[in-house]
Amino acid sequence: MNHDVPLSAPRRGGTVFLGLAVLGLAGALFVLRRPLMMSAPTCMAGRWHGCFDTFNGVVLMTLVLLPAAVLVAWLLARARRAAGVSAAWPVSLAEVGMVYGTVPFVWMILMPGAGAGVVPGRVSLVPLRDLITMGPLGIVGNLLVFASLGFFAPMRFAALASVPRVLALGAGCSVLVETAQYVLQLDRVSSVDDVLVNAAGAALAALASRRWWHTHTAGCSAPVGTSGQRAHGVGATAGSSGRAVPTGRDDRSTAA
Repeated sequence: MNHDVPLSAPRRGGTVFLGLAVLGLAGALFVLRRPLMMSAPTCMAGRWHGCFDTFNGVVLMTLVLLPAAVLVAWLLARARRAAGVSAAWPVSLAEVGMVYGTVPFVWMILMPGAGAGVVPGRVSLVPLRDLITMGPLGIVGNLLVFASLGFFAPMRFAALASVPRVLALGAGCSVLVETAQYVLQLDRVSSVDDVLVNAAGAALAALASRRWWHTHTAGCSAPVGTSGQRAHGVGATAGSSGRAVPTGRDDRSTAA
């Protein structure tokens, strides 16, 4: 048996995720370079207004904090490796990725509008009615809200290694966010279409990471030991080589 496979798989997974993060950062900077430069002076000056209360400012600070997120994932992976935990990189990147990729979108969704606190909460419960007015940019944005959660959650939690479960998780989180918009009177419309698109984005992201689900699960559940074999109890009747082992009754009969 080759015992190096469970240890090398997490390293390959960590390299893939790191490469994806770098490519994502480069692509985002290229596409959003002009809008982001508008918020750069305000954000670099450390001012709240004009930075953290605008979409461009939040996206800019998210990209700026990417190296810090990678550093946190590396520290977590290093601590897990020191403790002898297998699949250290995938687990650590999944934990950081879920938070790093979800919090900025939730922050932008919960930004108050101009009439926050004055305009009462509004609800749209007719499916697909608001989907037409979203536009391509709005649909893509709603798909990305819980995409990181859907992508990384099945790799971190074996119980979520199922597309229907991730779909339910995305829908539940979206319902909480839409409820917060209504209760806090943020001058936003709590729409059922937002829930549908958010949940669909989480499920699609889960499908994209499906190839890593079983690798992570196998890496965490693999038996730890020098021989890789299960220990047998007192009454076991089969050895590690598959041959029958005489029990106490057989010994007595042979001695007789």
